[in-house]
Amino acid sequence: MTVIPFGTRLRTAMDTRGPLCVGIDPHASLLNAWGLDDDIKGLETFTRTVVEALADRVAVLKPQSAFFERFGSRGIAVLEKAVEESRAAGALVLMDAKRGDIGSTMGAYAATYLDPASPLFSDAVTVSPYLGFGSLRPALDLAKENGAGVFVLALTSNPEGAEVQRATAADGRSLAQLMLDHMAAENAGADPMGSVGAVVGATLGDAGVNLAINGPLLAPGIGAQGATPADLPGVFGSAVGNVVPSVSRGVLRHGPDPVGLRDSARRFADEVRAAVSGV
Repeated sequence: MTVIPFGTRLRTAMDTRGPLCVGIDPHASLLNAWGLDDDIKGLETFTRTVVEALADRVAVLKPQSAFFERFGSRGIAVLEKAVEESRAAGALVLMDAKRGDIGSTMGAYAATYLDPASPLFSDAVTVSPYLGFGSLRPALDLAKENGAGVFVLALTSNPEGAEVQRATAADGRSLAQLMLDHMAAENAGADPMGSVGAVVGATLGDAGVNLAINGPLLAPGIGAQGATPADLPGVFGSAVGNVVPSVSRGVLRHGPDPVGLRDSARRFADEVRAAVSGV
């Protein structure tokens, strides 16, 4: 069976459903805002509502693993079901786990999210490269084998990130640029784009790095963190066509009404399309 690369599947999803990623972030304050208790029942209701409202229409759903892990095995069971049902409805699932380790441990993380035999198998996963880009090799290789993707932290939207990401490597490049160059090498020759993406905050203004990695650029920070779709061309420049803006609270605050969730996601997707196309 021919494996279709994640980059190809993501490009198709962005073109047909709109270039938007919606986070599934069931933190306590949001559960409370929805009138739900911060317990496993509240988690199940919240997650089911988001999946049923959005999985058949948005390009990417991004569950934040930590908010499920905090409930132990019952929370992971909710996450497994959300992944399965989201993918069945046509959404690509990006597991926001930000894993990073070395050797066999990185291999185990990779198998958790990138092996089709795993109940948490996702279309892509976020990883941290700051143990050295080469430490990600088990995830990169397994993702390629199974047509999945890997999103690598490059320039994140949190202000603390700059002390590492903007630091200078031995050859004079910033560490962020060094990581981006590694990603570009992984994606070389891929068409329509590669399957190794970068995480670059939409709140950064001029990113000050070369983002032409021939891969997707996940852009957190739209909505509650202050960035808007109109900011994307200024941050991403000529690479803006590969941007997948990530919105969580900006959409989720319109729940628990499914219509409110759908309308908000559609508005964001339309605004992104307009910003990217210059219309």
